[in-house]
Amino acid sequence: MQDKQDQAPTVDGISRRRLLGTAGAVGAGGLVLGAAGGAAGYAAAGPDAPAALSTLGSTQVAWGGEHQPGILQPLQARGHLIAFDLAPGAGRKEAAALLRRWSATAERLMKGEVSDGATAIALDAGPSSLTVTFGFGHSFFSRTGLEKQRPDALDPLPPFSSDRLDRKRSDGDLWIQIGADDALVAFDALRALQKDAGDAARVRWQMNGFNRSPGATAHPMTARNLMGQVDGTNNPKPAESDFDRRIFVPASGEPAWMAGGSYAVVRRIRMLLDDWEKLSVDAQEKVIGRRKSDGAPLTGGTETTEPDLDKVGADGKAVIPADAHARISRPDQNGGAAMLRRPFSYHDGIAADGTPDAGLLFVCWQADPLRGFTAVQRKLDRGDALSSFIRHESSGLFAVPGGPGKGEYVGQRLLEG
Repeated sequence: MQDKQDQAPTVDGISRRRLLGTAGAVGAGGLVLGAAGGAAGYAAAGPDAPAALSTLGSTQVAWGGEHQPGILQPLQARGHLIAFDLAPGAGRKEAAALLRRWSATAERLMKGEVSDGATAIALDAGPSSLTVTFGFGHSFFSRTGLEKQRPDALDPLPPFSSDRLDRKRSDGDLWIQIGADDALVAFDALRALQKDAGDAARVRWQMNGFNRSPGATAHPMTARNLMGQVDGTNNPKPAESDFDRRIFVPASGEPAWMAGGSYAVVRRIRMLLDDWEKLSVDAQEKVIGRRKSDGAPLTGGTETTEPDLDKVGADGKAVIPADAHARISRPDQNGGAAMLRRPFSYHDGIAADGTPDAGLLFVCWQADPLRGFTAVQRKLDRGDALSSFIRHESSGLFAVPGGPGKGEYVGQRLLEG
């Protein structure tokens, strides 16, 4: 498979071999995996990077540019989400110094350079598609005296009926998303950034996730979630004419420091797998509105066939039920609302009641959360059949500025503007 990928075409000299292995998301509003589906940003490791043992390890994502990394790249095999609160007494000055340190560390690690000789966690690895993405929570702006620069889009999300939120594992002043195709590379970045925080910020919460490893299937295909469902058909694609408008803040947008940025909704969604697995495959398919075997709509065709929402079966009932997740979450059923879903699955062991603590670390990107996540989740809240089998246990909303320019750190236009 690697030989075939290595022969893939290039864009501006950048290898696209891994772009063939993208995974995406079916549905929306919670229980869906997603990826970019064809965005450039990978390149061979630089001359200063250690020699990688494989194509997988040598793949490097560019730092900086119009958008931060970790939004348009394919899903990585390993991920960490971590939120920090500024330490008591820390303000704008300390936050700027912290973002400067974090940005320098992220740029170095994404090149495949060793973070710390004392730990040597990823000493023998290449960059392994590492991405590091930074965001600001609602509370960050009051902590730093920047309330006037806080975007209206950061207003708190409304409550939903499936919410069982643990506030200790929600929100935060600062948020970091880490992704890599090697677990040690991902952990190395997590450890380095935590150490960089020093006395300026304290960890509020941290979560670990995973996806299918690149090359694990005989050919590139859409991923499955922990419910066994093919998850990735209807994610917005960069080739679509309105993609940028839906996902990124335009250069003319407000506030100006968010140009090229996006808003990330982060939800820890527990799947009630014991209840789900008691259903027959036929019942599961009716809940989703798609075949479990290949992700095709129940009305026929292949995974990418448009579902026929008007089709009626021999029993006189709609083939895709009125409360099916695939029907309710479709953009054309939600005023065109769309978001780029790019999450990780998680498994945190067995709970005290014997049920698996597993599900989705849902991360979605949009230019306006009110018209993206909130619009779709409100619709799902009113009658999605899937809601009986999931539980939203933590939540966060973060403003993720555009990529830093040469010599800049992430958020510099906000903190020094």
